[in-house]
Parts: sequence; C-alpha cells; structure tokens
Amino acid sequence: MTIRAGVAGWPIAHSLSPVIHGAWIRAAGLDADYTAFGPETEAQFCDLVGQVRQSALRGLNVTAPYKETALGLADTVSETARACGSANLLWQDVGVLRADSTDGYGLRAALTEQATALEGMGRVAVVLGAGGAARAAVHALGQTFSEVRVLNRTAARAEALIAAVQPHCPARLTLGDAAADAALIVNALSVPPELDLTTLAPDAVLMDMTYRPLMTGFLRAGAERGHTVVDGLAMLIGQAQPSFATLFGVRPPDVDVRAEALRVLGEQP
Repeated sequence: MTIRAGVAGWPIAHSLSPVIHGAWIRAAGLDADYTAFGPETEAQFCDLVGQVRQSALRGLNVTAPYKETALGLADTVSETARACGSANLLWQDVGVLRADSTDGYGLRAALTEQATALEGMGRVAVVLGAGGAARAAVHALGQTFSEVRVLNRTAARAEALIAAVQPHCPARLTLGDAAADAALIVNALSVPPELDLTTLAPDAVLMDMTYRPLMTGFLRAGAERGHTVVDGLAMLIGQAQPSFATLFGVRPPDVDVRAEALRVLGEQP
C-alpha cells in the first residue's frame, strides 16, 4: 500500500519539501507519495489533519501559518515542540496524533555542515527577530551556546519569547542591542536585517533562515567581509531528515538532494 504524506501550509507553491522528500523516496525505492497541500483556511487545515487521524495520510510536515494550530491539535507533544510553541511535524502513531518540531535539528545540522569551526561553549549567539522562527532558533542554540541574545525592534516581543523559552534552555537568554561579541548571528526575520556588520568579530558566523534567494543580501555582505555564512537551504534539508524517517520509517538515503533543490531554485550547485 502506498504511504501518503506531505507538507501543509499557505501559500505552498514555493515549498521545496516535495523536491527533497521525493528524491529520497525514489532513491529508497519506496512505494510512497509526498504532496504539497495548500489549505487556505485553518478549517481546511484541520480537515487535512483529520485525514492523518483516519490513516488516509501517514503524517504531515507543517509550515506557515499552521504550525501553532498543529501543536494544539496533537494528542501528544514533544518537549521540543512545546518549547518552540509550534510543530512542523504531525503523524499518527497507533491512534495517537503526535507533534514534534524538527526546525532546531535542521538549524544545528546546517551549522555542522557549513560552519565546521563554530564552537558554542562559552560563546554568545544572537538571534534577530522574535517570531516563531526565532523562537525555534533560540531554543536550539540555547542547548549549546552559553548565552543567546535576542535582538528585536519590539522589546516586549523579545522579552515574551525569552520568558517562554528560558525554562527549556540551559543557556542564559537575554534581551540585547549589540552583536559585537557574538560567535553566531542568525537572521530569523522575513526581511533583511538592519545590522552593522563592521561591528562584528572577524570569526563571527552569519546564518539566514531564508533560502529564496539562497545567498541573501545579509549573507552576501558577510561573505564579502570574510565571514563564514550558512544558508537556509541547509536548514531546510536538515529539518527534513528526521521528518522523513518518522513519516516513512527509514533513514534518508545518501543522495544529493541539495543539488536537486538548487536546480529547482535556479541556483548553481
């Protein structure tokens, strides 16, 4: 029987998840299908989740704007998803609808792949923004860095994020307005950040969670100054790996899904 799964969000046409999962499905020789679902309303998303409960779908990856809704619909929520306040993975397990967040796993995987010299112990990481993406980043970085500093135009939002995530992090989470001593700066904003790169330490790593375009203005400016940069596609592929294993019951095959994703993006490998 064909295993059916997919990704749900709105809009969804831009998603590379079907490209990534489809490449793994073909390489693994699975009888499976991974589809992009575009529910335009929360009610339609809930109906789609109902198909997971009824076993018509094995599970779903979830993207904006339904990650928080996904968390609320689940019967059982992982500690990570609870800390992030959202879920990007829903699946049915013997009649139980489970939720998890693999975004943090993806962020750490991207750093491991593209910033091999980065060390978090005793260092400061800075997260730009205070939305859902920022919350997942703060939680993930809070497991390995000594301090995670949140920079956001609206201080109240940053303070609320810190209060929500701090109980789940060994790191010290702080509200900040400077990045000069940071080992890592992560842009979790959907717009180019306003950050003076001339104030950064020479060994600071810059990461952007956006992957359209792959080399954002933020990353390009950093690379031109000699900084190591980490792109959002590496994070997307990283978060997809545990999702694939959960949805299809096998580890992702060792194939170059990044090259396939770059081809779809119209980027050079």
